[in-house]
Amino acid sequence: MSFPLLTATAALPAVGAIATAAVPAARRTAAKWLALLVSLATLVLAAVVLVRFDPDGDRYQLTESHSWIKDFGVRYELGVDGIGVALVALTALLIPFIILAGWHDADPLETGNKRWRPTQGFFALILAVEAMVILSFEATDVFLFYIFFEAMLIPMYFLIGGFGDRAHAGSDENAATQRSYAAVKFLLYNLVGGLIMLAAVIGLYVVAGNFSLQEIAEARANGSLDMATNTERWLFLGFFFAFAVKAPLWPLHTWLPNAMGEATAPVAVLITAVVDKVGTFAMLRFCLQLFPEASKWATPVILVLALISIIYGALLAVGQRDIKRLVAYASISHFGFIILGIFAMTSQGQSGATLYMVNHGISTAALMLVAGFLISRRGSRLIADYGGVQKVAPVLAGTFLIGGLATLSLPGLAPFVSEFLVLVGTFARYPVIGIIATLGIVLAALYVLVLYQRTMTGPVKPEVAAMPDLRVRELVVVAPLVVLLIFLGVYPKPVTEIVDPAVKQTMSDVQKKDPQPEVEAAK
Repeated sequence: MSFPLLTATAALPAVGAIATAAVPAARRTAAKWLALLVSLATLVLAAVVLVRFDPDGDRYQLTESHSWIKDFGVRYELGVDGIGVALVALTALLIPFIILAGWHDADPLETGNKRWRPTQGFFALILAVEAMVILSFEATDVFLFYIFFEAMLIPMYFLIGGFGDRAHAGSDENAATQRSYAAVKFLLYNLVGGLIMLAAVIGLYVVAGNFSLQEIAEARANGSLDMATNTERWLFLGFFFAFAVKAPLWPLHTWLPNAMGEATAPVAVLITAVVDKVGTFAMLRFCLQLFPEASKWATPVILVLALISIIYGALLAVGQRDIKRLVAYASISHFGFIILGIFAMTSQGQSGATLYMVNHGISTAALMLVAGFLISRRGSRLIADYGGVQKVAPVLAGTFLIGGLATLSLPGLAPFVSEFLVLVGTFARYPVIGIIATLGIVLAALYVLVLYQRTMTGPVKPEVAAMPDLRVRELVVVAPLVVLLIFLGVYPKPVTEIVDPAVKQTMSDVQKKDPQPEVEAAK
């Protein structure tokens, strides 16, 4: 039996979470280093998975399959395609930066009465989320995917509600209430989506007789499994609803600004750069592959919802006074672009959407983590409390600017390539929607540049006059992300050559071909 590499990639952070939680309470620093080392070891395993993956090989590689619940046809089946392997690599890459950025976020607090923050639990929960997200990207058994799709809500609930942002206006009691509200809202929204998906998973089993993604997809392709039109559409809606909540897609998005606003900056990155990617990934893997006809049937409505997300999220970002909520609404706009690319049903659109998942993860991590460093220095999330920071902390301001420019998809930075592909792919089939979606780019430039102007330029406010610049640990967090943004902006081929074959197979699943350009004959 070959070494179970995919299992090891997910099992290592799971075991690391248990070990970190078991570290004695007095040895907080040891728990931090253990979590960091485990995350780095997981990154090494993910790199091995990436190297061993052959883009021109079988659709699902490094597969593992074992009987689990035999009476119900549930199997422990893992496998990665080009899209899955790219997102596994992204997850493993970001977790060490998240841990380093949150190095002091769970240290004991002294605010009036001493309140102990269980440091070990904070880092253990982050590793637990990493394990569940990686397994979600690897699972090819629908029921197995569902288990981890839902299970990751538990550690995320405690990370949001138990380790909230310290820079909260008002009393400790008010801050705790806001954190609890954000955590419960996150949990309820995603639980409702998950319960609806569970009904669809059971329905799929009744129709197909098993939970194997590959077997069901093959049976659909060769005609041995013929779903009734209404059945397929209802099942599709059950899956898509859960993924749209996770993504998040308008109007199911309202939990995200609360969750990101109340969470610490590293946990906010974990939410939007890692966990939310499971939703858009699952649209490609499950909705399009299992329900191709229903996906095409629902496309017009989904494109309109994605378009609303793009414009609505950007407009609300323009009007925000809170730095973290601004980034949250910007992410809603960006997820609109990703979903637009997926359901444009063109190879450029889907390649751009997949590349966007990777690039958005890196750009949002860079911007939000630097914002977190800024907020921790001033003790406020309000934009109006800043001014002139670039004069006292030029490196912090410079990295903040690069993260912001990446967010607005400046040419030469990674998100530009993916956003361009999404718009080209959308315009090829739906020109009106493609044209309207470009307004999101204009609005992105507005909210990013206004944010930078109000926080970093102008007279130095007395409250920021003594603000220190980025420290060594913070530079170690930010510098690699900035390098990646520039590298993938100039040379995206390492990602595109991995995901393009998987995109072509997805296009084949839905039996769609790229529209041919109409060229007038020369007179």
